[in-house]
Amino acid sequence: MTIKVAKRALVPPFIVMDVMRAAAALEAAGRSIVHLEVGQPSTGIPQAAAKRVGKILGEDPLGYTLASGLPALCDRISRHYLETYGVVVPADRIFATTGSSGGFVLAFLSAFEAGDRVALAAPGYPAYRHILTSLGVTPELIAVGASTRYQPTVSHLKKLPRLPDGLIVGSPANPTGTVIPPDEFRELAGFCDRNGIRLVSDEIYHGITFGSTATTAAGLSDTAIVVNSFSKYFSMTGWRLGWLVVPPDLMRPLECLAQNLFIAPPAISQHGGIAVFDCREELEANVARYARNREVLLRRLPECGFERLAPADGAFYIYADVSDIAEDAPTLCTRILTEAGVATTPGTDFDPFSGHRFVRFSFAGTTADMEEACTRLKAWRAQTAIR
Repeated sequence: MTIKVAKRALVPPFIVMDVMRAAAALEAAGRSIVHLEVGQPSTGIPQAAAKRVGKILGEDPLGYTLASGLPALCDRISRHYLETYGVVVPADRIFATTGSSGGFVLAFLSAFEAGDRVALAAPGYPAYRHILTSLGVTPELIAVGASTRYQPTVSHLKKLPRLPDGLIVGSPANPTGTVIPPDEFRELAGFCDRNGIRLVSDEIYHGITFGSTATTAAGLSDTAIVVNSFSKYFSMTGWRLGWLVVPPDLMRPLECLAQNLFIAPPAISQHGGIAVFDCREELEANVARYARNREVLLRRLPECGFERLAPADGAFYIYADVSDIAEDAPTLCTRILTEAGVATTPGTDFDPFSGHRFVRFSFAGTTADMEEACTRLKAWRAQTAIR
């Protein structure tokens, strides 16, 4: 007798993780691989925060915290919004989560019913649609392009057959790195409020921008859910800590969900999160390095034949249209990995419509890695026939 597998589990893979596995297998076989596939900082938690955490390990039993997190952490995040954006967000609307991934699960479960429709841009972070699908919510993909900086607009929403129950936006966005201009974000948030659309704003790359400033939805709408993380700007990827800014009507439902699904985020990570806010000098040095890395790729990728690049206003990604040099991005990325020793991510991870025409390059690593990757790519292109 065959035992069934739940349909909700049959979501597509997160392709970048498969690329990481393939790259790791090559490294285990002795190959040198430069990693431009994964979006995680190559730095760890800032030193001062690490020392504080080490001290706490010997002093605190590190038991369960409140489901919403340590009150001191929520207070510190609340202060962060005032200091960084000039926006007042009460601590009782802050909810700590097990990474932004846990935050998305809680946000979607609390805001949407099975059968609801949630709009999101393609290209976009693949886990949005995969989590929604696993929860019985229908992702309604909006094909966006360079003309709107790969971001959804009010005009896009008005063209849908009917207005959705929710809208997910990311600014800066993964995989394109583009930022929604403040006036356009305000227009989007206002349209959602007036039409009963729950706005979910992914702000995990806030703090990592280059010449533009990212706007928080927390200052635009009291009904929006803001998702943020300590993984990117704060360089705490493996600590699995994030937070939500939660509308008042969702706070208790979300708390009950969290109590049952997760109990609480890791206590030690929360202590690290409190401390990391006082490490701005080291964190800003990381952003300066990302800026140098970005400059290297923007300058050298065209030398390697990758000339059609998204603006990369923020985050640490460059999204390249490769349709002029290859017909199938997954095949191209496999060849680049196995033949050039550079790991990249095909656009099919982010866009089921046009992703076969795109490749994402992550510049979260070291500047030396960016230079080496471009050197390998240029040499590989010089001796390789593509298409």
